[in-house]
Amino acid sequence: MFSNILGKNDSENKQDSKEDQEIINKISTMNLTDMRAYINNKMFGKESSEDGLVEVMKRLTLKNEKTSKRYIEVDDMDSKIKKAFDLVILLAMHKKITVLAVELIQEFIDLYDDIILKFDKENKQIYSKKLKDALTEAISNVNKISSLQRERNVLGNN
Repeated sequence: MFSNILGKNDSENKQDSKEDQEIINKISTMNLTDMRAYINNKMFGKESSEDGLVEVMKRLTLKNEKTSKRYIEVDDMDSKIKKAFDLVILLAMHKKITVLAVELIQEFIDLYDDIILKFDKENKQIYSKKLKDALTEAISNVNKISSLQRERNVLGNN
């Protein structure tokens, strides 16, 4: 995303895209526990990427093409629902959050609003507030990142 700013050349970008494609393929088969390990940088022996974070959010928000079901449904076990909510909150606090990931977090909150409210009511939780606070924090982090990038551009051009 910021390859122009960071000064990566085309050969580095091609290698990065190949690695990102491999990670994207692996994320498509991960369960919630594996996705959490990936976000915590405990998989593949290297730090999670911006594209990887976006792919995790896409996996959580896109409906299954064959069954047209969401990743989480109302009748899923509470533990799966809680893991998904915690995963989104963890992802929102990640240092490599991007604008696209923030948009997908917003989509997640909108898509699963019924499940969030039901879960909060039945389990006396406050995930509705936690997810909205995480979204606010993610937006703030993206603003900080873009501000730093602008400053780096100004300093780099002088």
